[in-house]
Amino acid sequence: MSALTEAIARSFTTREKQPPARSPLRALGRRQLSGAEVLVQSVATTAPAVSMVVLPVTMLTHGRLLSGMITIIAATVLVTLIAFCVSQFTRRMAASGGLHSFVFRGLGTRAALTTGIAMLVKYVGSAVMTLYHGGQAAIALLGFAGVHVDKTFHVIALYLGIALLILGALVRGVRFAALAILVVESCSLLFIVGLMILGGSGSQQAQIVPPTSGHGLLLTALAAVFALAGFESAAFFGPEARRPLVTVTRTVLLTPIICGSLFIFAGWAAWSGRSDTLVNAYLHGTATGVSPGVVIALNVGLGCSWLASSMASSNAASRLVYSFGVERLLPRRFASVHSAFRTPYFALTTVVCTVLLGGGTFAVLGRGEIFDDVRLTVRGAVIVAYALTAIASVVFLTRIGEHTPGVLAAASCGSGAGAIVLGYLVYANTIDHAYVAPIAVLVILTSGTLWQFYLRRRSPKSLLHVGAFDSPETEDVLPGAGVFATDAAGNIVLVGASEIESEDRSPVSVRSTVELLAAAHSVLPGLAEARIIHSETNLRPALPSNLPEVHAEPGLARINGLFRHGWLIAPALAERALVTLQIPETSA
Repeated sequence: MSALTEAIARSFTTREKQPPARSPLRALGRRQLSGAEVLVQSVATTAPAVSMVVLPVTMLTHGRLLSGMITIIAATVLVTLIAFCVSQFTRRMAASGGLHSFVFRGLGTRAALTTGIAMLVKYVGSAVMTLYHGGQAAIALLGFAGVHVDKTFHVIALYLGIALLILGALVRGVRFAALAILVVESCSLLFIVGLMILGGSGSQQAQIVPPTSGHGLLLTALAAVFALAGFESAAFFGPEARRPLVTVTRTVLLTPIICGSLFIFAGWAAWSGRSDTLVNAYLHGTATGVSPGVVIALNVGLGCSWLASSMASSNAASRLVYSFGVERLLPRRFASVHSAFRTPYFALTTVVCTVLLGGGTFAVLGRGEIFDDVRLTVRGAVIVAYALTAIASVVFLTRIGEHTPGVLAAASCGSGAGAIVLGYLVYANTIDHAYVAPIAVLVILTSGTLWQFYLRRRSPKSLLHVGAFDSPETEDVLPGAGVFATDAAGNIVLVGASEIESEDRSPVSVRSTVELLAAAHSVLPGLAEARIIHSETNLRPALPSNLPEVHAEPGLARINGLFRHGWLIAPALAERALVTLQIPETSA
């Protein structure tokens, strides 16, 4: 008898209980978000209602109507290509670290740390800016109601109250937060789109504030790209999605198309004059003759959209910080999860407090040039992260033997365009003697190298945990579909089989149960008097071809496809694995 045959025989006779497989991200509330809830999180991060007003303002301010429309269309195509690159990872893994974890699979630790810092800058910076604007909208609305928030204490109290509401909603649960975001963002979008459609043209002529920069095309391009940034936030919630590999992938691909269509419509509205009323209300309030009702409604819509975006950005940033805690890049305290709500409450509290500090500071001291520097830094960080992800997708797929020309083309266009825009940003600010944003971008580009050097000196073991992703647990793939029962002797018996090919995790149907138990009774008549004590359903993984596969590369072997007749084909697959891996049977 060969060693292989002996190993197969022992697998049937061993009585040792194997430890169950556990995901490193299992502390989160896994498998609870529906596809719609993930889509809401992703769309709200982009703040589409706000961008539908800001983009026309940018186009009109710099006199970029035709070129602005072309830029928005080009940005939509570009970000969709980046989304296609991101989807190559989301269809294969789920990770609360999002792009940070994905880049690790392609480019290694240094690039992953750089991407993580870039995404943290993006989400925290976006949350700071949107919280500031949302608070200002609230102050304007209170002014219309006769309540003047003009003292420092009142401003601080207002922003503190808003931050506490955001934190409470996010800690309460990811589904509760998604519902709150959905309601707020939907109302904002309906108002903005409705006013552009019904507002007509010619009733108002936009009164533009003179531009302060001669780089109108650059600012329009950055505004268009940043308006779509955030589509990837769905990836941070992969472990919490019910069907992550399907749901997150669809969301990542759909979000830029949905938001891009809205922004193209907004660009057309600016071109045709249908956005002039909104532009005047946004820039001048009632000073140009815009109805107070429109100004109030605009502040309500934009305020809600800003705060929804701040909430969504803080939520995504908390998952990234949580992932850093799991990977031991930050203290393990950041990996703490609420026992009841299954949310990373410590990471959420840290992120929201940071956002409150930034937004509150701008509210008290005023925007100034620092605010513009923060905006440019955030936009530069986005481009860095997207370019690294695009390159990583090509390297990753090449490594696993699944590279396609389409991914190469998308990654080349995405990373190339990103490099051009980033270089233009650094050059334009340098010649204008504005060095804060260029220096910040250069710091982000070198941050991964510096962080890796620090970790290698202080905590080298943490580098072994970078790129953690949600791996399948025992309960995810076993027992498949089945019924637990007790026989006449009181022994617990599991009757199970993969009856249906689908992605349905819902409870077992009556028909499936009847068919399964009828077949079991015909084989084991002693089950006639057994008592059903529990039933469950789950999924067993399969490859698209429904065939077993063995892939090998240096340091990694993947054996998949034992999805149905596992015990029957396991010996043959094991033999094939030995041949593929070039392992002598006697040493197996």
